[in-house]
Amino acid sequence: MQCAVIIPVKSFTIAKGRLADTLHADEREKLARTCAETVVLAARPLPTYVVCNDDSVAQWAIALGANVVTCITPGLDIAVNAGRAEATQNGADHIIVAHADLPLAVTFEHVVREGKVTLVPDRHNDGTNVLAFPAHSAFTTAYGPGSFDNHKRIAQQAGLDCEVINDNMLELDLDTADDLTELARRESENDERE
Repeated sequence: MQCAVIIPVKSFTIAKGRLADTLHADEREKLARTCAETVVLAARPLPTYVVCNDDSVAQWAIALGANVVTCITPGLDIAVNAGRAEATQNGADHIIVAHADLPLAVTFEHVVREGKVTLVPDRHNDGTNVLAFPAHSAFTTAYGPGSFDNHKRIAQQAGLDCEVINDNMLELDLDTADDLTELARRESENDERE
């Protein structure tokens, strides 16, 4: 089985807009870049495709050894489809999609189950932080509010077994001030253990 990781990445200068009340623009840019780098490094050694429409993100991705897929049309599902098409054309038969804002990501290889859809929900069981699926299946993505339930339903409609993987490291994404507080809490706990 040949897996590939798709990571849609927004321009770092506009990413994390929902944190505008909490972080200054330069802090949001740094956070977005740091998280995205963590995710790209966690994808190694699998072939990785950063989907973006920003030249500086493309250059950053190439410097990290990722393939770049340019996708001008906005939308997360459209970006995933563009990455999936490129990865499949290059021989991938299983796709892993990871959000670029997972600060604790270490690896994604453990989420793959041959012939199955696997979902890693966010810590609220609402969004889908990581998902994996057979590249040539009828499975499609449906990101947005409630995507975790949407993806379970789509897997069933596509006739694919679906497995939910609760992963403490991958469940935390950074969308809100509360998420930043949770990250700080976890980092503090980790420091105390060391």
